[in-house]
Amino acid sequence: MNATTEDQHISVVRQRLARRFPTMDSGVINQAIDTAHHKFDGRPVRDFVPLLVERAAIRSLTDDT
Repeated sequence: MNATTEDQHISVVRQRLARRFPTMDSGVINQAIDTAHHKFDGRPVRDFVPLLVERAAIRSLTDDT
């Protein structure tokens, strides 16, 4: 997966989580996504990163509520 495609997928994750957590501040959602995304920096296989980021962000957002 190239960076542009990964960035596009992460953008879709942002939209999906904003719909899933409509009352949550977008900054909190973005922070959860960014934190999860950075955990995969430097990893060679990128194909599943957006899915893993979404799952980690959901865990983070639901643990905090």
